[in-house]
Amino acid sequence: MGNRGMEELIPLINKLQDAFSSIGQSCHLELPQIAVVGGQSAGKSSVLENFVGRDFLPRGSGIVTRRPLILQLVNSKAEYAEFLHCKGRKFVDFDEVRLEIEAETDRLTGSNKGISPVPINLRVYSPNVLNLTLIDLPGMTKVAVGDQPVDIEYQIRDMLLQFISKESCLILAVTPANSDLANSDALKISKEVDPQGLRTIGVITKLDLMDEGTDARDILENKLLPLRRGQISAVTAQWYRHQHLNTFGLVSFHRLFQQLTNHIRDTLPALRSKLQSQLLSLEKEVDEYKNFKPDDPARKTKALLQMVQQFGVDFEKRIEGSGDQVDTLELSGGARINRIFHERFPFELVKMEFDEKELRREISYAIKNIHGVRTGLFTPDMAFEAIVKKQLIKLKEPCLKCIDLVIQELINTVRQCTLKLNSYPLLREETERIVTTYIRERESKTKDQVMLLIDIELSYINTNHEDFIGFANAQQRSAAVNKKRAMPNQVIRRGWLTINISIMKGGSKDYWFILTAESLSWYKDEEEKEKKFMLPLDNLKLRDAEKGFMSTKPTFAIFNTDQRNVYKDLRQIELACDSQEEVDSWKASFLRAGVYPEKDQDGVPADTLSMDPQLERQVETIRNLVDSYIGIVNKSIRDLMPKTIMHLMINSVSEFIYSELLAYLYSSGDQSSLMEESAEQAQRRDEMLRMYHALKEALHIIGDISTSTVSVPVPPPVDDTWIHTDPR
Repeated sequence: MGNRGMEELIPLINKLQDAFSSIGQSCHLELPQIAVVGGQSAGKSSVLENFVGRDFLPRGSGIVTRRPLILQLVNSKAEYAEFLHCKGRKFVDFDEVRLEIEAETDRLTGSNKGISPVPINLRVYSPNVLNLTLIDLPGMTKVAVGDQPVDIEYQIRDMLLQFISKESCLILAVTPANSDLANSDALKISKEVDPQGLRTIGVITKLDLMDEGTDARDILENKLLPLRRGQISAVTAQWYRHQHLNTFGLVSFHRLFQQLTNHIRDTLPALRSKLQSQLLSLEKEVDEYKNFKPDDPARKTKALLQMVQQFGVDFEKRIEGSGDQVDTLELSGGARINRIFHERFPFELVKMEFDEKELRREISYAIKNIHGVRTGLFTPDMAFEAIVKKQLIKLKEPCLKCIDLVIQELINTVRQCTLKLNSYPLLREETERIVTTYIRERESKTKDQVMLLIDIELSYINTNHEDFIGFANAQQRSAAVNKKRAMPNQVIRRGWLTINISIMKGGSKDYWFILTAESLSWYKDEEEKEKKFMLPLDNLKLRDAEKGFMSTKPTFAIFNTDQRNVYKDLRQIELACDSQEEVDSWKASFLRAGVYPEKDQDGVPADTLSMDPQLERQVETIRNLVDSYIGIVNKSIRDLMPKTIMHLMINSVSEFIYSELLAYLYSSGDQSSLMEESAEQAQRRDEMLRMYHALKEALHIIGDISTSTVSVPVPPPVDDTWIHTDPR
């Protein structure tokens, strides 16, 4: 096949590139191509038009090329042009090609000389061209004009680097002859990405504008200011042509084509490997579609069964956990439900306990009302029972909230699992509807059962419970002593938090925190070797803090109720987390340590703040009894809630999916319509099959070329230290 095979490869790769672009995907192939770079008005357009033999590029002052132009030249008997964005339209008038380039550029960038990295794809068919792919890039500039951004120089530079940094890209570095070649912008940026000069070809333009008495013979013979691949001229001036120098005549076109041919041959191993990788990734899907018949009833039945089974497997994996395809970015499914069970729900339970003065006021009223007109000598157990029942009723709200949170996570999990059913929109819709309806049915049963648990607790106050402190012990203990015994000085939580401090005082910093039942300490890092500070928890409270100038993260604050500084000269410390969930979780940990949110005490009757010693002792006794009994109930509820929800809801939903979902789907409507694939899926399948066959054909051609193309050695290195590179 020889060079004919090479000539056929480039049009085929162009077709592949168009195929992937048309569906909004990329095969990520670094295709052999030539990029033309140079400063503004360096003559890049003339170079490209010399390849085509036609004037078709926009002209003017300033930045004329404002979007990359991917120019695919195809040798053909007829002469015309096509744009990828104007499929089906052939341009035979090249003046119209120029106007279309200008219009398409303005469509995306406006008419204010702005630039865009989104390329314009132009294919030119002609008997006068060789099969090549060239890219015309915006000319480098130093100064913004009009409404251009002030960093236009760096925007253009970044765009050029995106193209010329690829090893598969040859660089045509265009420099006008009437400028200082040593300071050529094109050669500078080329040397940055191609320091060995393996991919750079110098092009000298505007030889006819050189000063009288000067010429570029030594440059074009690569004697003065040499490049490894040499320099060629874009003007066939009569004198230079007689001297047989490198000009853009027929010989130079073939010389340049030979250089690209050699470069393609060198890049073939990597290109072949990439094509094979793409092919292997498609083969499994292609095998499934070899005998695919969209309307075959047997196929639809089999597909429905497989998808329902896979949906059940995916749901179980998300709930129970799985070692494959682990999400490392965020919690999902069962992990989020676990967090609700063991962080969010305990937090909601503890929140209802913190209002100490309100509780004491209620106890005081209960004791007084029981004694009536008499002054009681003994602590009434009826007051204890009345207060306990009132506290137990408060458990209903956090329990119902816990169920609601779990339901929301289950529904989210169902939606995530049905994403694989996108190919069959009606099946996905019906599956979500049926399973969500079942979840709602289980919701009422689960809530009824949880309310029954609370009612059971209300029906009998078991003061003979082995963990209950009893009246004798309650009278001997203070609330503070009780707290210390109930919660020894153990580590409650470790983790990173940000301390928000003003810039004048050092700025916000991240520290590793350790929270125990008695103190909050923070360290430089998780090695816990360099302690920064330890803060006792006595008299500390929590309050919400708004996001501010110093931090946009969710924030909460710690302060001292005695109005003393908490840390250095700060009355409060603001602590920030990456998410509100983390804030809530840390608050729950502080509550476990006995640090409660602040509560507005306005409106508390004066008689509750001042009591006679006997009444105060009775209130303290009841308070300790209530604290002990509610602790027992909370422990039981914290244990039973996850078990009840798992049994009545989560496990039940899993069993429903495995055993009954398929029957519900059959009874919900026509099976054939359920398995009607989406138009997008049909289009994707067709495009995938086309890509698969195109990749196979490309590999076939590459295999032929790689055995029939003779390698031409790369020219030896030259001393190109004359190029003045910018220190960046």
